[in-house]
Amino acid sequence: MLYVKNMVCDRCIMIVKQQMESFGLQVKEISLGKIEVEPEPDADQRQAIAVSLQSLGFELMDKEKDQLVEQIKNQVIDLVHYSDLNEIENTLTQVIADKLNKDYAYLSRQFSDSEGLTIEKYIIQQKVEKVKELLEYGELNLNEIAYKMGYSSSAHLSTQFKTLTGLTPSKYKSTTLKDRKPLDKVG
Repeated sequence: MLYVKNMVCDRCIMIVKQQMESFGLQVKEISLGKIEVEPEPDADQRQAIAVSLQSLGFELMDKEKDQLVEQIKNQVIDLVHYSDLNEIENTLTQVIADKLNKDYAYLSRQFSDSEGLTIEKYIIQQKVEKVKELLEYGELNLNEIAYKMGYSSSAHLSTQFKTLTGLTPSKYKSTTLKDRKPLDKVG
């Protein structure tokens, strides 16, 4: 199993898959942040893969802690950007712990030590980026966005949004210069 940093979307998966195939490796399974290939690459191939991926903005990870932190980030991105959060019954942190089959306190400690912020703050930052995207699309009103993103109210969403961006959602929507961040740069 290879672990790849900065794989945050379907296009990333497609690019990494193409890179693996260009090395003559068969992709058995691929998902955000990890890829299983056959045959297992030797040390020279791993180095060539690392260089190739780095030129495309990805990073091959060897350290277990880095891999775990990247798995946490990928779970957050998947949940926040590709799920309806109002349909999730547990807290996002519990869903992440369950999906990774690890104790949440352990995950939280590893993430905070590595990233300098809590998983909860990272989730909020990702949610605000998704809200920016939804505001720019203009298809949903603020109440609908708050519901879709799992907020208890549009006021709660507005408070978190203003705390992070310095703008209310309506002010952000009316500005001409949007400051959305790539998903791998949030945090």
